[in-house]
Amino acid sequence: MGYLTLALLGGAAFAALVTLRVARPLWSLVGAALFLGAAGYAWQGRPLLAATAAAPQIDAAPIEPEMIALRDSLLGRYTQDTAYLIASDAMARSGDTRAAAQVMLGAVRKLPSSFIAWTWLGTTLSSDAGQVQPPALLAFRRAAQLAPEHPAPPFYAGLAYVRMGDFATARSYWRRAFALSPVGTVYRQEIGVRLGLLDRVLRASAAN
Repeated sequence: MGYLTLALLGGAAFAALVTLRVARPLWSLVGAALFLGAAGYAWQGRPLLAATAAAPQIDAAPIEPEMIALRDSLLGRYTQDTAYLIASDAMARSGDTRAAAQVMLGAVRKLPSSFIAWTWLGTTLSSDAGQVQPPALLAFRRAAQLAPEHPAPPFYAGLAYVRMGDFATARSYWRRAFALSPVGTVYRQEIGVRLGLLDRVLRASAAN
């Protein structure tokens, strides 16, 4: 098909030369240009190759090991709930944040009373959108309703706001997460460190 199209183009070019009454001395110049184009096509063209739609480049999104460790500390690891989180992580690592959110939508349909699934749904939705939109906020609120005394829902809601640059809103969530964390737990210390760093950022911003 490619070579047939090339031949038709050559014929159309010759017809145009005759119709437009181009001076014959210029025919050789036009012919040379067509010959070079044909040679290039014959060298690099692949007319028998099936056409395929262009695939968008997807940048992989690495997940920090320390954040996985903190999540395991907060939510556990070997449960039915967290199995969905691991599957969602796999999608996020490939750069497909929408698929990661779809995994968690399936999780809340299967486990509607799981605050873990709702918390991570809010996290993946905010990651896919790049901001905390109403669906993500509703997911975080549902998680908090299911587990009002657990620090994970406010912590991850705060983390979503940190990632979008709204540090003041994030601070209120992280203060609640810290207050809900039992004394002596590893995650209380980790949340406290992050809250302290966030306070420093806010003070520096206020000073400027």
